[in-house]
Amino acid sequence: MAAALHRGSRLVLAYHNIVPDAAAPAGERSLHLPISRFREQLDALQRTHEIVTLAELIAPSRSSNRPLAAITFDDAYRGCLSLGLPELESRNVPGTVFVAPGLLGSAGCWWDRLAHVEVGTLAPEDRDHILNTLAGDTKAALEWVRSRGDTPADCPPLYGIATEGELQAAARRPGIRLGAHSWSHRNLSRLSAGELATELAPPLSWLRARFEDVAPWLAFPYGLHSPEAIGEAHRAGYEVVLRVNGGWTRSADVTARNLPRLNVPSGLTTDRFMLKTRGIIPL
Repeated sequence: MAAALHRGSRLVLAYHNIVPDAAAPAGERSLHLPISRFREQLDALQRTHEIVTLAELIAPSRSSNRPLAAITFDDAYRGCLSLGLPELESRNVPGTVFVAPGLLGSAGCWWDRLAHVEVGTLAPEDRDHILNTLAGDTKAALEWVRSRGDTPADCPPLYGIATEGELQAAARRPGIRLGAHSWSHRNLSRLSAGELATELAPPLSWLRARFEDVAPWLAFPYGLHSPEAIGEAHRAGYEVVLRVNGGWTRSADVTARNLPRLNVPSGLTTDRFMLKTRGIIPL
């Protein structure tokens, strides 16, 4: 019944990092999915959905007797490229990686370096201060924490962001396409017009100068945006913008070019993943 109700519907999945099952807990825990669970989710999705490229998913004329799904990854984590993408390739599944060039090669993002090891996340008031007062700026966030007398943690290698060379190797995998994730992963809803231009236009140019298969698509950092950010994104040449939350997209909705995604946190069990992606429980 669920399959019949969602026939032809579209679902974009948002992942971040993929790590070994035996990896010690580190960073913002919800972003680092164990590889065995990722494999289970891919296999479950292939049984019920037609997994297509993001370009196919947003084509209004694309039809299917099953729900359509597209796989995306934010941030270009090293674990995503080295562990997650080979799983897609082994199943002949396409995927899109959204890249913030200003983060490439970094040993760890602020949300990972500042997460409390015991709980796997930041205190809500600290996250709010960094996202809103500091507009998600990595340098400002680390300096603010150090000014309180705290020391940002070091992240394991797979929890860092890939280098340009590692991204070059990943982009050569069949079915992998790159999109932009702003320049330095700031909170776009908190930036001025000048700052928005600096964050949105350069990454698309940077990617196109170095890679062959770059799509004019933007995934909003933190899923946060504003009407001004959307307008600047379109002026910068992006044809599609994507959030990090939301639900199903019907075929009639894809022309809006502002798409929701189903965020897949590490704590989501395979059973619950199956219920969500089958449309049995709300997204």
